[in-house]
Order: sequence, then C-alpha cells, then structure tokens
Amino acid sequence: MSTRLASALARLWEGLLAYAVKFGVVGLIGFVIDVALFNLLRLGVFGEGHWAQSAIGAKTISTSVAIVFNWLGNRYWTFRKHRRRNYLREFVEYVIVSLGGMAIALGCLWVSHHWLGYTSLVADNIATNVVGLALGTAFRFVLYRYWVFGHHRADGLSNLARVEEAQRTLFEEPPASDPGAAADAPAAADPPGDTVAGSGDRF
Repeated sequence: MSTRLASALARLWEGLLAYAVKFGVVGLIGFVIDVALFNLLRLGVFGEGHWAQSAIGAKTISTSVAIVFNWLGNRYWTFRKHRRRNYLREFVEYVIVSLGGMAIALGCLWVSHHWLGYTSLVADNIATNVVGLALGTAFRFVLYRYWVFGHHRADGLSNLARVEEAQRTLFEEPPASDPGAAADAPAAADPPGDTVAGSGDRF
C-alpha cells in the first residue's frame, strides 16, 4: 500500500503539483509587479488627471505588464517542457486566458468600486488583488495547464518529442544478424548423442 501511495503521490507531483508550485512562484512575482504598478499609477506617480490614474485604467495597465512577464516565466520555466514551437500562437492563446483572468479581477473591482461604493484605495486592493486575484488565478492555471501548454497540443515540444520517439520505434530496422554465427548455430546445437551414433554408423 505504501508503494502504491508513493507512486500515486509521485504522479500527482509530476502531473500537477510541480506545475502549481512553479506557477505560484511566477505568479507571485507577477503579482508584485501588478500591485506595485497599480498603486503607483493610482497615486499619480506617473502623472495625474489621466485615464491611467483611474481604478480601471491603472488595473488594466498593471495587469497587462504582469501578463507579459508571466508568459515569459511560464513558457521558459513552469511549462518549459511543453512550450509550443509556434510561440506567437501560444502567446495569443496565453493572452486570451490572461484577459479572462483580468476580466474576473476587473469585474470584482467594478462591483466593489462602482456598485457597492467602496472607493478607497484599500477597498480597491481587496476587491481586485485579493478576491479577484484568487478567482482569476484558479481560472488561469487550469486553462494554461490543460489548454495553452497542454500535452495534446500538436506543436508542443513534449508532444513532438513523443511523436519522434514513436516514429523511431516504428521505423527503426532491427540490427542485422551475423551470418557466420547463424551458420555455426546448428552445429553447436547438435546433441552429443547424435554425433556418437553417426560415428558408429561409419564402422
């Protein structure tokens, strides 16, 4: 039972948990970038009185910057074995999923800021960087793992490697046998009794 449990845990780690940990590290760094840039924009560090200082504008900009960072981190670290040969298509799909996650965070911010009327900086951060982040992160991880960087993707490096290995196994010819060894084999296989009987027939 312990062997089965260890094997199951190993498969769980290799198939999901290892990706989740790496995804979490990349996401944490992206989160710091997102939150820092969001608050800098909201506080007017880059100028005041423009769209980028508004709650929606600041979040849109900060999340867009974090999306690019997270794609690079996940492509070359988290899912590097499954990254796609067509990186442009991969990036487009990654952005689509990321925009879905951003829409979730923006939706939480909109509900809090404009519907419920919680307009303070603390309320904005809780709405978008706590509630929105948790929901958006779960949404993104599932789609990154099983769609953008899925094992089944035709241009994924891991899938291409499996196809090449299958082709080598299917079309590789077996090594040629040694004709001399084949000729010697029947003589070596003759039982001793037959040799004695043959010698007796010659007398």
